[in-house]
Amino acid sequence: MINLNNTTVLGRGSVLSFVAWMIVACEIAFWVVIVLGLVMRYVFKLNALGLFLLALTPVIDLVLLIITGIDLYRGATATQAHAIAAVYIGISIAFGKSMIRWADERFQYYVTRQGPKPPERFGMEYARHYLKGWVRHALAYLIGAGLLAGMIYLINDPSRTGALSGILRVWTVVLGVDFIIAISHFIWPKKAKARNSRSV
Repeated sequence: MINLNNTTVLGRGSVLSFVAWMIVACEIAFWVVIVLGLVMRYVFKLNALGLFLLALTPVIDLVLLIITGIDLYRGATATQAHAIAAVYIGISIAFGKSMIRWADERFQYYVTRQGPKPPERFGMEYARHYLKGWVRHALAYLIGAGLLAGMIYLINDPSRTGALSGILRVWTVVLGVDFIIAISHFIWPKKAKARNSRSV
């Protein structure tokens, strides 16, 4: 039985919260609407319907945000699922457009055989591309950390927000490590893969 204030128990020692299930459902829904949108655009030539489906991705984030907020408002103790929901929303907003573009390029090339081959990046081009990805990561962090900080402030009870603070600290470290990796690509540029050749 699903209850917003409690958890769903699956067998002995296996506990998943309703919010955790919703994160999984939203992630699946995100990719489903993208695939359906691309199919409608390029296979059935229904551009308006395809764009409408692609535009539903922010709605999925809104649904998850509302569910998470209601759960905490009703007095639930914040869990890692609530914290990951904030992280998911930040990443989805910051990377949503680029993920749709990534899927669009590969759908056109590998499925419809109409678009150009997705580019392979090496050297400084790859380093600049990775750095742009880190900037999106930083934007995702600002959004997600803002949601986490907002929940911590509104709940105003350290005994109920420990999981939120813990995820925030971990994400801060991950963001820093990702920045170091981004800079390292300028110092040690990524090399093109050597193509195997056989002399006859």
